[in-house]
Amino acid sequence: MTVKPAHLPSYQPLRTVRVREAVSVVQAVQRAPTLAGLAQLADQSAQCLRTVTPLIPAGMRSGIQAGPLNEGQWCMLAANSAVAAKLRQLTPALAAHLRTHGHDVRDIRIKISMRH
Repeated sequence: MTVKPAHLPSYQPLRTVRVREAVSVVQAVQRAPTLAGLAQLADQSAQCLRTVTPLIPAGMRSGIQAGPLNEGQWCMLAANSAVAAKLRQLTPALAAHLRTHGHDVRDIRIKISMRH
């Protein structure tokens, strides 16, 4: 039996150290299928807003945000009830405009956003 002297440190095997490369947020989202799907929906929603912006009165544009897009239903977020009321009047024309520009939007919902 071998006795180890007390003054010698115990043997520890070397650990393998993995160096992780830095990735951007966009790369991380693209690598995760669920996040990539959500990012794609957010991008499509923003495209819808850009498509209909010319049809919205200039004074109202700053009070509107793109909301969720889900299964042919797009939500627009309005800064207040006055903007929401005007958008509700415009929704048939906005939906038709989206369809003529290749967006699969059957219905538009208007919600008042508390974040504006």
